Amino acid sequence: MMMIRALHGRVARKSPLLETATRAFSTSAVSFGNTKAAPAAPKQEGKFRVAVADGDGIGPEIMEATLKIFEAAGVNDKLDFFNVDMGAHIFQKGNTRGMTDQAVADIESTGILFKGPMETPKGKGGKSINVTARKMWNTYANLRQFLTLPGVETPFSKAGIPINFYIVRENIEDTYGSVEHRLTSDMMQCKRLISAPGCDLIHRFAFHTAQRLGINHVHCGHKANIMKMTDGLFLDRFRVAAKDFPAIKTGDVIVDALCMNLVMKPQQYKMIVLPNLQGDIVSDLAAGLVGGLGFASSANIGDHISIFEAVHGTAPDITGKGIANPTALLLSGIMMLRHLGLLKQAATIENALLAALESGVRTGDFGNTSFPALSTIDYANAIARRLGEVPTTVPPTEVPASDSVTLVRAPEPEHANMMIRTFTNTVSQVVGCDIYLDSPLSVVAVAEEMNRVTEDTPFKLTLISNRGTQVWPTGSKYTECVDYYRVRFEIRDNVIPGSFGQAPCVNLMDKVAEKFSICSYELLRTFDGTKGYSLAQGQ
Repeated sequence: MMMIRALHGRVARKSPLLETATRAFSTSAVSFGNTKAAPAAPKQEGKFRVAVADGDGIGPEIMEATLKIFEAAGVNDKLDFFNVDMGAHIFQKGNTRGMTDQAVADIESTGILFKGPMETPKGKGGKSINVTARKMWNTYANLRQFLTLPGVETPFSKAGIPINFYIVRENIEDTYGSVEHRLTSDMMQCKRLISAPGCDLIHRFAFHTAQRLGINHVHCGHKANIMKMTDGLFLDRFRVAAKDFPAIKTGDVIVDALCMNLVMKPQQYKMIVLPNLQGDIVSDLAAGLVGGLGFASSANIGDHISIFEAVHGTAPDITGKGIANPTALLLSGIMMLRHLGLLKQAATIENALLAALESGVRTGDFGNTSFPALSTIDYANAIARRLGEVPTTVPPTEVPASDSVTLVRAPEPEHANMMIRTFTNTVSQVVGCDIYLDSPLSVVAVAEEMNRVTEDTPFKLTLISNRGTQVWPTGSKYTECVDYYRVRFEIRDNVIPGSFGQAPCVNLMDKVAEKFSICSYELLRTFDGTKGYSLAQGQ
């Protein structure tokens, strides 16, 4: 082995009321750190408080436009919007979290955050504030609707093919745990974490949401053909959750095939639930089908705190010019109003938006160029003037009578960082360990050293792999290697599984460490007799 170095129907439609799915588990909305913040901002009597983070770049401009429409629709009679400090200006003060302690306290006190796009340090510095907020407040479900809008021309709208489907994305786990390490001179690692409780939460949310929206077919997108344990678990828990919803048809689709299908025939899907990273990528692809991220709403739903945001960028090239398109933030705000119970206001604003779009109202980034491109505020004013109107070229949204906040927040968790579990009675047995080495030695040299190490131990060397591909005891001379090996030790044939714990594995690691730099170590176990570890490619 060579070492390498260096839809619309024609009837009035009901828009969804986003409610948190019923759960069999309890989780906590975790405060970040132990620093005491100042008391939460005072509320206006009789109004539900909503924390607002304007965002960076064009964020303040599109937030101003959206809140202007809300005010014209009477939303401010029910909601008290107040600002919190988050974003680039907080990062620039050396706060790697990107939000002040006061902002954290205020958001946790009200449970609702409405935010504009925020800048994320790239490659170094603080973590993404968007991901941090979703994870620290356990907003485990990201829901986005992709809908053909009048006046927004796409290849599908030109062909007369309406698009209307939802993507439900797991929002906490996967590679977005951002557990990363430099293991060797040449090797970086990002851990992919998928838990059974996390899968159960997102799948049950998807099915409950589909049930409420009248959706009768839900697909699970995955890559379980390659990532058999992580995506395999995600798919398995989807099938388990589906048993409680027999009226909803289900299907599964490999994510690369899903991307092709969405480009070729998106109308075949109604709702797709995906792991975090795949869901992030596919959501942006789906946005492209309906005109781009400027027309994509986004809700991040948790039991205690929910976040509604524009998911497009901060557009520094047009910041301050007053020409930004606020549609995505407005659509996310409409989702927020429904989540809160302000169904009448949400439907009224949605109908005004549709009526404006079909009449040619536009900003400079889309629409029929025979109509003038409006500024951000003029675009908002044009929508506000149409409040009370309904569209005529697409079905109007049914306007319910409910115009009061009905959201009831879940009780605060009994204690911080509550444990959530799915499998509680499994029997595990230690059967070996994988030890990961930083070494430029040849495969043969590593194997010779590892076989010597196992003398007088209950273990035998069974595998050496490099970048996931088996290179010992068999392999191809054409497999190139880097300076990072996995060496697998399993119990000898005469050792009874479960006859000892992990101490002998740790002792073995100590022996290996006398001659090699150990990057990491994984215990090999069976769970109820099933291997809890994967094979190498080619094994």
